[in-house]
Amino acid sequence: MNVGDICNRIVIYVKAPESVQRAAELMRKYHVGDLVVTEEEDGEPIPVGIITDRDIVVEVIAKGEDPAVLIVDDVMSDDLLTVSDDSDISETLDAMLDRQVRRVPVVDDKGVLIGILAIDDLLTVFADQLSALAGIAGNQRLRETARLRD
Repeated sequence: MNVGDICNRIVIYVKAPESVQRAAELMRKYHVGDLVVTEEEDGEPIPVGIITDRDIVVEVIAKGEDPAVLIVDDVMSDDLLTVSDDSDISETLDAMLDRQVRRVPVVDDKGVLIGILAIDDLLTVFADQLSALAGIAGNQRLRETARLRD
């Protein structure tokens, strides 16, 4: 299984020169806590940063800044970790842990944004796998108990 198998392919993104107000409006409209910040290259979105609802609260609202005046580029995190859709999940998790990031944009072989992977996506996969393992162990005990009765 690789990142492309589990990432969310519906990604809401914003361009760096947009206002922080616009970014917040997009987050509200689409019920997301982050936006990938992109630049356009040959008509395709290339990720260059990420802005989160927390960035807006801590860097704009708490400082009394005007979100209609500030642009996304002023607030976004631009030390961006991206992974390709064919990246191994385990290696991606290691990179996320190393960089202490909760979300990572997923790109194709040309660097074009095609998805986003969040810790929630990984938790779902791991929970499903652990549940399957628990089911195997439980079924084995039932079979052994049934054999002992025979």
